[in-house]
Amino acid sequence: RIGENQMIQLTIIKITEYGPWTLTLGSDREHELQMLQAHLYREIQKLFSAKNCLVFSNRFDEFFVITNGLTLADHVEIQKQLQKVSSLKLSMSIGYADNPYDANLKAYEGKKTPVILDKEHSIFGFVNGQTDQKVTIMHFDVENITSQRKVKSPYEISSIIFGIYARMSKFFLSKKSLSFFMGGDNFMVVTSDDAKQNAQEFLEIAKKEFDVTFNCGIGTGNSAREAVKLATKSLDTIREIRDSKKETKPEIYELSCF
Repeated sequence: RIGENQMIQLTIIKITEYGPWTLTLGSDREHELQMLQAHLYREIQKLFSAKNCLVFSNRFDEFFVITNGLTLADHVEIQKQLQKVSSLKLSMSIGYADNPYDANLKAYEGKKTPVILDKEHSIFGFVNGQTDQKVTIMHFDVENITSQRKVKSPYEISSIIFGIYARMSKFFLSKKSLSFFMGGDNFMVVTSDDAKQNAQEFLEIAKKEFDVTFNCGIGTGNSAREAVKLATKSLDTIREIRDSKKETKPEIYELSCF
């Protein structure tokens, strides 16, 4: 049985029949698709963040949302609102487990089987919907990227960042955690147990393989927004300690609402 305080609920949102639909736009469509995807991400983020969730973009036509505390009715409400602002059809697959990777598998199973929760609004999977759960999120940023900009072009920096992201994704997947690139030199990892130990291990890998130093803020809360707020506050605390020069700067700092 899943421990009451360890559940992570995750919703995967997918644009349905996207490939065939894009062909109806003709060959001169790429600019339209990019604008459409950006608009859709904004709307999805706005609606879910209003319910204390956080959306991560995955391959642009797919979104991962940490939906702790959300019921099926909440998902239906958001789906109805999305239908008003977008002509695209979207499906939602929900899963929950005691770690993010297994929650992702559960959501995938719900769509594949399928386990239909609401046929009219294309919602599949398994809902927990309880609010007394916790989620842990890490917020990483590169400490010394500014010095690299003096000797490397913007695109070379991007190439390094994507190399790090590929390594980070593989490493944390082995820990049943999900990594997302947030833009710039920022990454977030939705994780579960042993967050600090796993972060420390990855920091060593980053130094050894990429000669890059990371700062990592860890936050644990009831909802995704609360966890990210605490993770970012932890990151800000690391910067404050560094700037004060009164004490040795930690690489990892952790805050929890529990």
